[in-house]
Amino acid sequence: MSEHRRKSPQPQSGGRAAARRAAQQPSGRRAAPPHRTSAGSASTPYGDESPSASYGDSTSQGEGRSYGGRAESRRAAQGGGGRRRMDSGAGAGGRGGGRRGGGGGGRGPDGPRYGGDPGKRRLIDYPRRDKDGWGRWVPSWKLATGICLGFIGTLMAAATVAYAMVGVPDPDKAATAQNNVYLWDDGTQMAATGGEINRQNVDFEQIPLHMQNAVISAENKTFWSDEGIDPMGISRALVNMAKGGQTQGGSTITQQYVKNNRLRDQSQTLSRKFKELFISMKIDNQVKKSDIMAGYLNTSYYGRGAYGIQAAARTYYETDANKLTASQSAVLAALLKGPTYFDPAGAIDIDPAATQAKNYKRAAERWSWILDQMVKDGHLDSAERDQHIQAGYPMPKPIKKGAKLGGQVGYLVDLAKANFLSKNDRGITAKDLAQGGYEIHTTFNKSKVKKLEKTIADVYKKNIDPKKRPKYDTFVQFGGASVEPSTGKIVAIYGGEDATRHFINNANETGAQVGSTFKPFVLAAAMTDGVRDPKLGENQSLEERTLVDPDKAIYNGKNKLKIKRYDGSVWRNEEGKEWLQVNDNDQSYKNINLRDAMIVSANSPFVQLGMDIGIPQVREAASNAGLLESSLDKSNVPSFSIGISSPSAIRMAGAYGTFAANGQQRDPYSVQEVKKGALTVYKHKDEPSGAFPPVIANTVTDILRDVVDKDEGTGKNARIPGRPVAGKTGTTDGNKSAWFVGYTPQLSTAIDMFRLDSNEKNKNRAFQEMFGTGGKAKIHGSSFPSEIWQRYMSDVHKGQPVKQFPKPGPFGEAVWGGGASSPPPSPLPSPSKEPSEKPSKSSSPSASKEPSPSPSTSPSKSCDPWGLDCGELGGTEGGDPGGNGNGSGNGSASGSGNGSGDSDGGVDPSPSPSPSPGVNSGKGGGWLGGPDG
Repeated sequence: MSEHRRKSPQPQSGGRAAARRAAQQPSGRRAAPPHRTSAGSASTPYGDESPSASYGDSTSQGEGRSYGGRAESRRAAQGGGGRRRMDSGAGAGGRGGGRRGGGGGGRGPDGPRYGGDPGKRRLIDYPRRDKDGWGRWVPSWKLATGICLGFIGTLMAAATVAYAMVGVPDPDKAATAQNNVYLWDDGTQMAATGGEINRQNVDFEQIPLHMQNAVISAENKTFWSDEGIDPMGISRALVNMAKGGQTQGGSTITQQYVKNNRLRDQSQTLSRKFKELFISMKIDNQVKKSDIMAGYLNTSYYGRGAYGIQAAARTYYETDANKLTASQSAVLAALLKGPTYFDPAGAIDIDPAATQAKNYKRAAERWSWILDQMVKDGHLDSAERDQHIQAGYPMPKPIKKGAKLGGQVGYLVDLAKANFLSKNDRGITAKDLAQGGYEIHTTFNKSKVKKLEKTIADVYKKNIDPKKRPKYDTFVQFGGASVEPSTGKIVAIYGGEDATRHFINNANETGAQVGSTFKPFVLAAAMTDGVRDPKLGENQSLEERTLVDPDKAIYNGKNKLKIKRYDGSVWRNEEGKEWLQVNDNDQSYKNINLRDAMIVSANSPFVQLGMDIGIPQVREAASNAGLLESSLDKSNVPSFSIGISSPSAIRMAGAYGTFAANGQQRDPYSVQEVKKGALTVYKHKDEPSGAFPPVIANTVTDILRDVVDKDEGTGKNARIPGRPVAGKTGTTDGNKSAWFVGYTPQLSTAIDMFRLDSNEKNKNRAFQEMFGTGGKAKIHGSSFPSEIWQRYMSDVHKGQPVKQFPKPGPFGEAVWGGGASSPPPSPLPSPSKEPSEKPSKSSSPSASKEPSPSPSTSPSKSCDPWGLDCGELGGTEGGDPGGNGNGSGNGSASGSGNGSGDSDGGVDPSPSPSPSPGVNSGKGGGWLGGPDG
């Protein structure tokens, strides 16, 4: 059939049907159906009568038709065209039809992917509508860029507002230091130190260029060019810190100046950091760089109470700031990193880790690094740097620590400061304290301090004359401390002549050995731990040991006694030499109980007793009483029991106070309370510990009372009429120190005396012999120390009620030690004098023949039967005029070794400046030397 005769399918619209429907419509201005495009959309509005807009007209119907017709209808039908098809396809995804340029529908409910109606456009296309799967959640680069720009803009806006709102504090108000007020125990003012702000501001022109460059190289290389902050510097500091190397500070000099001089808030908080940041930028815009540098160096803390470069120059090098060398400037710049850990002199009173050796090493390393940085930055010629290294290697040493407050007050303030910093639990540091504003209530009693100072000054003035006896009386030192047994309060100390002239506090550790004042701790150990059974092993339980009754424990008091181990074997040192223990002045007592041995300060019984107990147990008893373990000798030689350790006067007074307090130990302390404004930032807590049972403590006290009360006692010069007194004397090997430590029920006091060598610049000044000092042949604990003790304690007890010591009860068992034989001897056997037999230099102690005791000799007319109360020219140990000397002598003078028993008398009949030839002095004991007592 021919194509023109085939009847094609009629489309739903268009073609003949459309023409026929159009012809049937009424004529006139009524709107005609819209002309449809090939896609089925209206191309003209209804009512358009132009020929091109109609499907056909009545005059030409059947002869011709507009573009479209059958072919168009057919294509529309095949492609899903038509109005209804188009309407649904637009939303459901049909391919579309109609003319050549027609578009298809979308791909899903979210709208068309290609063509079609895109829907309403979103301001932020996220999740992205034109992506599938995870891609829909990846932001476009436009979105990411927009977010970053928006965030930065917000930050900038916030920073602008904050910068505008933050004001610059007044430097005069913020930099004004408050006083730290130290109060006596009655609440009256002792000292106002100005917060230890030792500051003298200097102008920029007075600050040497070396100092400026040292600080810039160490702290802030970009100071002259930065805007007050240095982001790169902060990053560099973090990187170097992570690597563990030397670091510049993350903060610029401007920021540190703001923190020191413009901000009162020193807290490590984010808000404070931001405030510091904005103020630093403002300061940099408003203040000249030179003024910032001067302000920073004038307000920085350099340690030792020195604030500002001028005070630091005076404190460390006794010069003005404008005279500092490049090398000295590098040292002071190193201190800015933290004076507690970079002061070459150490700061162990603040932190035990800040020792002199460690601090010096840290300071020297940073000093060298700063000089290197100055060379690297072009501030210093390498040749000049080498000169400084050669001239001051490893660095120019600062002078010793000085004290700003004179007299005893300087020692008191330093002691209270150290006590507070070591005990407070709020983390208050020396730098915090130096900011000022603290009210420090001390335990010091003004009256007692003045009386102790006056008593020592009077005795010194009366007896010590460096001009008259420069060889013997030069550099003589005294120290002292008083502690309340019931509380632990340090009520008085004597640190030296003047805190501005004698920097070391003699009430603290001086290195002076305590001699026989250590024997009470041996006695306490004998009663606490007992002596070991020779038949059992070395480490015996308490049940296997025998607790000692001092009145029934009998020991051999023989001079040159061969010391044995607890099991009876002879003790020998590393060289295989025996220990032959000497007594003072070669006196022998044969069998003697421990009470009487304490009264006359015999050495042999206590040395052997210490071996029977065990040196570790003796050391533990001393520590329990209150002595610091760091002050106790670490060796286990026999002489440990007779005082080769060197505790401080404060600790000795406190440890004897433990016996006075019925065995309750309290650490000595000097700060009762600290306030800042209305806030209490520290308060002392009473925390006693039971060191010894009361029966043991009271027994020791009872025996020490006899040392003072008995006429034969070495401590009789310390008697206070009408009051009970307990105490012990001590004199050491070579007569290099002398002590008296004693107590009443209310107060315990220790007095020490020693002499150092003449080299004040030597950090390890050696102790010198005191033979001939004060015009006496030998200094004993019963001479100047007991005289000072007696006068001072008599004075401070005036008007005070008389209190009695508790009576001891029965305790312990009988013991025979050191070869002593039963039955027990008489209460105090008559001492015998051995011949003074000295071994030759070639003979060994172990091979020497020990002489037999000679019969007792008749005393001279000026001595009592015991040889303990002799006149100025007679007896075994001379005394003061009038016959007040206490015998016992110096064992080392015999040439036979160690001794720490007290000779504790007055003047030898023939003074000798040094031990007799043949003595091998030194720590080790016996023939090897050690303390005399």
